Amino acid sequence: MNEIVTATERAIGLLISGDPGLWAIIGISFSVSLRAILIATPFALAVALLLTLGHFYGRRLLIAVFNASMAVPAVVVGLSIYLLLSRSGPFGDLKLLFTQSAMVIGQILLAFPLLVAMAHSALQAAERSAWETALTLGARPWRALFTLMYEVRFALIAAIIAGFARIIAEVGCSMMVGGNILNYTRNITTAIALETSKGEFAQGIALGLVLLALALTLNLLLNLMQGKGELA
Repeated sequence: MNEIVTATERAIGLLISGDPGLWAIIGISFSVSLRAILIATPFALAVALLLTLGHFYGRRLLIAVFNASMAVPAVVVGLSIYLLLSRSGPFGDLKLLFTQSAMVIGQILLAFPLLVAMAHSALQAAERSAWETALTLGARPWRALFTLMYEVRFALIAAIIAGFARIIAEVGCSMMVGGNILNYTRNITTAIALETSKGEFAQGIALGLVLLALALTLNLLLNLMQGKGELA
């Protein structure tokens, strides 16, 4: 019990003192996940709009695939990317394995199905009349699209928050394709796994506190956005 208390005190001290190594890990984690969500979001919204407004063969199957893909474990995504980017893989010449770029790719693939599924659900629930009325009044299609998205803006923001929460807390994919390299690909979750296995609990607890604070903040924002969406 004393060891836990001591480790927790050291963890808080590391956070307050601005330990360079600790905050470098936090910075890498946020940098990778923010890049991934910023790249994934526009494409996911475009696909969600296509699934909502389009009428084509295989549409329902595609929706089912995206919904099912949300449950794919991060380690399976990591393994797939590892095989593709390894020396013997089809994209081995790109030399992306064990880089932040590989981590970004992995997190994009993890966030994309969730973003598409949640955005599609939000758009499906919207009043289709907003889209039809905008077209009737002479608005160009792109303007009508923005009108429809504005109607469900809080639900779309909630989808983005949920996607970011999903990727910043994953460990399997980042560990496999990033390699957990100090000051380069070591993020919050992979560092927690490493430090705990070494018995260095102080840094692990400090990073865990950051991740816990982030999770609570994102959940509060998610609930706030969902609440506003219901009121809207």
